[in-house]
Amino acid sequence: MGHLPVDVRASLRFFAFYLANGTLDVDLLDGIDYRPALFQYGSALEMVFAIYGNVLEVDEDGEVLNDGEAQYRAAQWIRAYCDPGYEAEPPFQAWETELHGP
Repeated sequence: MGHLPVDVRASLRFFAFYLANGTLDVDLLDGIDYRPALFQYGSALEMVFAIYGNVLEVDEDGEVLNDGEAQYRAAQWIRAYCDPGYEAEPPFQAWETELHGP
């Protein structure tokens, strides 16, 4: 098994950077400091990365096709988690929120 393609690793790095410094989708999350809610226990952060990874698409050459969409879906989940009045559109499908691994 080889390493993740460079483009995928770069997308993950930028996603983690934006998430950690509070600049993930600034339009959707404007005025919401989600970091304390996500980083306190870990399971919410786990879901954010699961959604990002599940939505992210990569072509046969290892190039990321939809980084913005994957970030936006993760941001929608964060918004719904922090703002009970917000409903993600479209609603999340089971495959988007599935947790993989042991």
